[in-house]
Amino acid sequence: MSRTLDLAYPFRGRWAVQNSPADRVPSHGTRLFATAYAIDFVPVDDRGRSARLRLTSLLRPEPPERFPGFGRSLTAPAGGVVVAVHDSEPDHEAFRGIPSIGYAASQRRRVAKGWVGLAGNHVIIGLRTGELVALCHLQHGSIRVSAGQSVAIGDEIGRCGNSGNSTEPHVHVQAMDSIDLHHARAIPITFRGRLPSNREIVDIPDPGT
Repeated sequence: MSRTLDLAYPFRGRWAVQNSPADRVPSHGTRLFATAYAIDFVPVDDRGRSARLRLTSLLRPEPPERFPGFGRSLTAPAGGVVVAVHDSEPDHEAFRGIPSIGYAASQRRRVAKGWVGLAGNHVIIGLRTGELVALCHLQHGSIRVSAGQSVAIGDEIGRCGNSGNSTEPHVHVQAMDSIDLHHARAIPITFRGRLPSNREIVDIPDPGT
């Protein structure tokens, strides 16, 4: 197994953990595209909700703007050089309740589109030690960095979106050993020395508060 890569959290505020490798590996049920140790963070409000659940939420798709974390700032979890940027995918509707069943049934179509079909808008940062870190599902048009640009921990790279294989606004974080996602190996990750578990709330205050 590769060494574990310790990262900073790529955000401020309150986020709920989903699909954590602390609970199972592969965390997303597949090792495709080096996702074995990937983790998802969902922005939530003070009550730990991504968006208030209504009856209509269970019956039809919802615009991503209904979710309070849509557009929340995302920052670099490690210092390095941006090696890849993709920012042309639309933010689609969110799917909870019955609509999520139909969305799950269309998973094969997104897999067939390859890495971009799953990751949506994303940024990949190359570390000096050779590992790469990807942040995925970013908001369309929000990415603030470009390939070849150096970034430091905490630099803004974009905003939380709902692009790619995403049922509601969130950020997907993974590390790998190659930019060739078809052959890359997944690298285990921690955040500030530990790996949060599913349903855990991570609350990172803004500097100076």
